[in-house]
Amino acid sequence: MKKLFVLFFAVCACCAFAFPQGKVSKDELAKIYGKVRIVESQGDYKVRKVEAFASLHVRFVESFADAPGKWKLVEGCEDFTIQYVDAFEDFSIKIVDAFPGVQ
Repeated sequence: MKKLFVLFFAVCACCAFAFPQGKVSKDELAKIYGKVRIVESQGDYKVRKVEAFASLHVRFVESFADAPGKWKLVEGCEDFTIQYVDAFEDFSIKIVDAFPGVQ
């Protein structure tokens, strides 16, 4: 039985290293808010849009983008840029109408 537990944890550890969930920690995600510009390449963050199990719930606002997950779309003078990707993202987002923030 002990060997079974050791094998199980070894497999879980290998899966965690083989399939990382993202490059940005939860502490860093909490600091991603403000004015954002969407670019086609060379973005500060590579982001994948998902419908479930997102790292960050994002709400696009017109003003007061002053909390985690609140983003205001701009064409210039941005705080950071994002690039939408299908794979190898830094983190994933779900666009919501309420309760933005780190998940």
